[in-house]
Amino acid sequence: MIHTSSPSVEITRLLRAWSDGDQDAFEHLAAAVYAELRRIAHGYMRHERPDQTLQATALVHEAYLRLIGLHDVGWQGRAHFFAVSAQMMRRILVDRARSRVSAKRGGAAERVPLETIAEMPDLGSWRPSELITLDDALTRMAEMDPRKAKVIELRFFGGLSVEEIADVLKISPQSVMRDWKLAKVWLQRELNKPG
Repeated sequence: MIHTSSPSVEITRLLRAWSDGDQDAFEHLAAAVYAELRRIAHGYMRHERPDQTLQATALVHEAYLRLIGLHDVGWQGRAHFFAVSAQMMRRILVDRARSRVSAKRGGAAERVPLETIAEMPDLGSWRPSELITLDDALTRMAEMDPRKAKVIELRFFGGLSVEEIADVLKISPQSVMRDWKLAKVWLQRELNKPG
């Protein structure tokens, strides 16, 4: 009897094998998830400035390098892997923004205009210092309400749909929308506090 499994089950199996030290499993995992990681990277990159030198493929490869260095993660499955990957890509882009700001003018953060926080903001029009301010606010939000911060991160940076976020976080689309609305209000208030 030939055993076939769904891609989600296969990815989960590969993640567990990789966690148990099977390096060949990571090679198979990389091949299995590459297209999805490129889609996430494209979501991030479509919000980057046109003069950005980092391409989606390079972002995926840099995320791979960081993933390889992770140990003792205890992968819970496909959704957990993609959530960690999206967060890793965010960190890469924010680190690059921090480097650009530091090199240019000492790294001072700027206020983000209230009207900038739209349903799906065009982060490519933001200055690196505004992106850093957003990242700092998301970090503070994650300390208070990790799920709402994750909804914002996956929507803003990953470009995931409500349904995709619901799948990643294992909650209903209605819960995603409720978190999205509440988190956006908090984020607007936080981003517009006087310096």
